[in-house]
Amino acid sequence: MSIGESSQTVSYARDIQPLFRQRDIDAMGGRLHLDSYDDVSTRAEDILNRLEAGNMPCDGAWPEDRVALFRKWIADGKEP
Repeated sequence: MSIGESSQTVSYARDIQPLFRQRDIDAMGGRLHLDSYDDVSTRAEDILNRLEAGNMPCDGAWPEDRVALFRKWIADGKEP
């Protein structure tokens, strides 16, 4: 079973925040704080659109299982 298919509710702290590397956080230049639940939760749909388009992070697209995990986090209600 891939990480995106788990029946467990996806949590920002446990599952999503670790996906963002320090270089991703730094690359946002303060426009979006990827290490902040509030920022990521508020802009989750925008982030998902960029992840699905493959233009985030800036150095290469996430594998589909990571995008699916982010999508599931949104569907699960964006648990902190």
